[in-house]
Amino acid sequence: MTIEVVAAPGEAERLAILATLTAHNDAAVGPTERRQVAIVLRNGDGAIVGGLWGMIAFGWLFVQYLAVPPEMQGQGRGRDLMLQGEALAREANCVGVWLDTFSFQARGFYEKLGFVQFGTIPDYPPGHSRFFLSKRID
Repeated sequence: MTIEVVAAPGEAERLAILATLTAHNDAAVGPTERRQVAIVLRNGDGAIVGGLWGMIAFGWLFVQYLAVPPEMQGQGRGRDLMLQGEALAREANCVGVWLDTFSFQARGFYEKLGFVQFGTIPDYPPGHSRFFLSKRID
């Protein structure tokens, strides 16, 4: 057995590592639905300019990305994306939704939607913090 630092890791390395982790997790808690979720926000030309990207697994929706362009902020677009994400999570019989955000992003926005902070990494990035939030929807 050897350990190797891969200079330019790609999808093959990610999938190989993930397969080992998935097998371990499934053995511990049983197989779970895993599926990507994408809800896109399009401009007048039909181009994708933002949206919600996440993963349903272990009975939770993890919101990995939520992006609304500056010119569309303050119009309820982010809220609508999150509510649509919650609806998808409910349809999949999820227990809740979780996500992370930075101190220079939208923690207050998520808290207004009912999310509660459950963890913090201070100085990530230096001078800022990363917050982890969740919301039960069951």
